[in-house]
Amino acid sequence: MTTASTNDRHIEHAVAQVADVLHGELRAPQVKAFFDEPTFTVSYVVSDAATKRAAIIDSVWNFDHASGRTSFDSADKIVAYVEKEGLTVDWILETHAHADHLSAAPYLQQKLGGKMAIGREIVTVQGVFGKIFNEGTEFARDGSQFDRLLDDGDVLDIGGIPLIALHVPGHTPADMAYVVGDALFTGDTMFMPDYGSARADFPGGDARQLYRSVRRLMKLPDETRVFLCHDYKAPNRDEFVWETTMLAERTANVHIHEGVSEEDFVAMRTQRDATLSMPKLILPSLQVNMRGGHMPEPEDNGVRYLKQPIDLL
Repeated sequence: MTTASTNDRHIEHAVAQVADVLHGELRAPQVKAFFDEPTFTVSYVVSDAATKRAAIIDSVWNFDHASGRTSFDSADKIVAYVEKEGLTVDWILETHAHADHLSAAPYLQQKLGGKMAIGREIVTVQGVFGKIFNEGTEFARDGSQFDRLLDDGDVLDIGGIPLIALHVPGHTPADMAYVVGDALFTGDTMFMPDYGSARADFPGGDARQLYRSVRRLMKLPDETRVFLCHDYKAPNRDEFVWETTMLAERTANVHIHEGVSEEDFVAMRTQRDATLSMPKLILPSLQVNMRGGHMPEPEDNGVRYLKQPIDLL
């Protein structure tokens, strides 16, 4: 596990990159958000205005739980925006294997090109949930469903703007955050300051790791733009919001602001997680997302189906 120590060269690299943007030595990316209210998920198109190169982060494949019907309404909004802006998509990124929505990455790749990428620890998630869903040997547990597996500190290019991948386990063992110029995409590692933090009770989750991952990200400069994967409207707030700053997170996050100790956070998170029900779409989401956004292979009769878990939580 990577911790936010003084010898953490990858977070130091990210700090320097944000500073370069703030000092005018590096372009800031353009960020376009797409909010899917049924799953409370925010997808992003991140682009370099000078080169028209882009990445897509955390896309949504719409799934109606009651009927079992799927659609690409949310993904098609992304396609329309990319085509209207004349962007070239180089990367289709996941911050982790989501448990609350299905990924539209393969559909977007078919429509727009680009390479699909996720953190290397997806192989751990595949191993765990491959057993939970009693998947056969035909289900590859090596991450080969993705074009690239990212390690902590890996750097990708979005035109002339670098993207630094940071491994931030806790919510799941495979969570990644992406620092693109001066913009941080946290996945589920943090929520808006008035909402707090993500659960850490899924298989492989760890509240202690989550605390350390958040503290690591909080080393980024105050002015870092922070973009979140979800918003659920905190109490007394009437609008959905998904952008904040690192200063706001560090000073005002209701679960993990400065001064909250690791032990206090773990106790709070553990107690809170014990009261939460499973996400509504957890069963289809995990089976699809651990396959890189693909449905399971068809059975001998040609029918594709999603399994019930042997033992989930």
